[in-house]
Amino acid sequence: MKKTTFLYILLLWPILNFGQKKDLNLMPWPQEVEIGKNKLVINADFTIGINQESSKRIELATTQFLRRLANKTGVFLKNGFAQNTSSIDNPTVEVSYNSIAKLELYEDESYQLKVTKNKISITATTDIGIAHAFSTLYQLINNDADFYYIPEITISDSPRFTWRGLMIDCSRHFMPIHVLKRNIDAMALVKMNIFHWHLTDDQGIRIESKTYPELHEQGSDGLYYTQNQIKDLVRYASVRGIHILPEIDVPGHASAFLTAMPEISSVPGNYLIERNAGVFDPTLDPTNEKTYEVLTNLFVEVTALFPFPYFHIGGDENEGKHWDESKHIQQFMKDNDLKTNHDLQTYFNIRLQKILKKENKTLMGWDEIMTDEMPKDVLIHSWRGKNEGFEEGGTQIKAAQLGFKTVLSNGYYIDRMQPASEHYVVDPLSTATLTKAEEARIVGGEATMWSELVTPLTIDSRVWPRTAAIAERFWSAKEVTDVENMYQRLNGVSNNLETIGVLHIRNKEVILKNITNYQNTDALNKLSAISEPFKVYSRNVDGTEYQMYSPLTLFADACTSDAVDVRMFNELVSNYVSKKDEVSKNILIDYLSSLKNINDKLKEISKNAPLVKRILPYAGRISKIANIFEIALKNKNMTKKQYVELIALLDKKENTAINLDVELALTASLKKLAASFFRKKL
Repeated sequence: MKKTTFLYILLLWPILNFGQKKDLNLMPWPQEVEIGKNKLVINADFTIGINQESSKRIELATTQFLRRLANKTGVFLKNGFAQNTSSIDNPTVEVSYNSIAKLELYEDESYQLKVTKNKISITATTDIGIAHAFSTLYQLINNDADFYYIPEITISDSPRFTWRGLMIDCSRHFMPIHVLKRNIDAMALVKMNIFHWHLTDDQGIRIESKTYPELHEQGSDGLYYTQNQIKDLVRYASVRGIHILPEIDVPGHASAFLTAMPEISSVPGNYLIERNAGVFDPTLDPTNEKTYEVLTNLFVEVTALFPFPYFHIGGDENEGKHWDESKHIQQFMKDNDLKTNHDLQTYFNIRLQKILKKENKTLMGWDEIMTDEMPKDVLIHSWRGKNEGFEEGGTQIKAAQLGFKTVLSNGYYIDRMQPASEHYVVDPLSTATLTKAEEARIVGGEATMWSELVTPLTIDSRVWPRTAAIAERFWSAKEVTDVENMYQRLNGVSNNLETIGVLHIRNKEVILKNITNYQNTDALNKLSAISEPFKVYSRNVDGTEYQMYSPLTLFADACTSDAVDVRMFNELVSNYVSKKDEVSKNILIDYLSSLKNINDKLKEISKNAPLVKRILPYAGRISKIANIFEIALKNKNMTKKQYVELIALLDKKENTAINLDVELALTASLKKLAASFFRKKL
């Protein structure tokens, strides 16, 4: 069956866009590409020569490339380091650049890459451009039956947006430094340049403060980053051309903060670190001068650790319940003619803006901070869209029209577990009509990974490879939008991410082995190929409520947003419904037969695996569905009774004692296939 399906995929999925060959898995897609017919074969004599004095970024980019090249190809290189061109005869790769980048927004990140049969030329204005070129060159490595090679190609490339970010929430679930480093390496491969570090929230303070050590001592459960670790990560990111943007979220999301400092709370109380997900009431008191004293000292301490000129204060989801309950806060609002809680928060934000300005930092916050009174030099982080009352696009459109620079995250919330295709079609410039000046204020976007349901074991599979598609939206031309083509390239990019150390593929097997009690995982792998976790935060709704210490090693945690068999199955059903040919029918029968057998295999494994028993009702339902379709396809007919039973099974939700939290991702195509027997649409 596997061979048949594979042949079917090759025949059915043509390469659609931009003239690239099926083996050119570049992401982001470059601005200009010309493909030739020759190949540069990789052998032991492969060398890199640099035309001028090197930099730390060039040293890392070249050495890293050579190590990855050797590991991927198995070639024993005679020289494992780049050298000055003057000391090497006829280098394979010749590197030339003009300056060492200051790592600022709007820095020149462009590069030119030319590969011929015998030579590779890389030129750029800055060393960051050179690093981007080597990321592209690594993605170009290909092979045939005999050797590895790089295809003949000419590329001229530069980013569409200067801000291309990934936010990781390290408060809900703490992410060790080594986890962040491998994700920063992945960011560099797909040319992202802003790592947004969400360091505080209701569930934890994750940053060491030497000024107020009680914050991390009482508000972190002992899980926090030392200042030396922070400095190390800043250096690690910088040499890879990546800024680190810190976020300390105030005045809301403050449970952990007030655990250590209840004296600056809006309402007196005994505060504790929050263990659940959600939006909570604890809020800093914006009328208390002690609040500003603490934040001033903390901000001075923290900003010194991060060279990036922006500092994120959060500012989101403050519902103001504790402000409403406080008599002294209500009196302050009357005395200062502050009519609403939003007015009071604007007062608070402006004071923080002045504090940060003294430290040469620009304030950035979620879009709730956007008011007419806010200085126009603050950066608005847009996370709300049309559903929040912003009719034309999202808050980034409104911000740009009001004169603010802005970054878009609405549409890029990867913790919502939506497929890559849904993020890929979101453009930071939306469809709104803007002036050139307004367009220029939309500086880019960020993918956001909130970590209520994410641990160090699973974070890679929740970020990658989908974020590579988002990275392409931030880098590539606006016209690069073909979803099918994106998915074809994304598979190769996913493999490259694994080869550089990302664990999005490998850690799935760790989870499945735990579930099966280290028995054979083939049946669970097959089941995961058609199953996707509940989307848009529904995993914590009407089922088991997850605390920050709940297990996230269940079947849903092994499944991904783009179940690997779904697109193939959708194409297969569409082909059969339109043609009713014997080849498509037989492939479908073979595939459905393999699904039908999953339940029996899991029953056997469950004899020594309690976690597998939880999955059996779901697997049994799929077995029944597959059996009905297999019989109907063989008979070329489906009875009304079979149809009614089938639709009931497809619509059924499993409510086991512990919610399985997955959905059958084939449902839409299975309904389409069922309807085809009656020549009607559902």
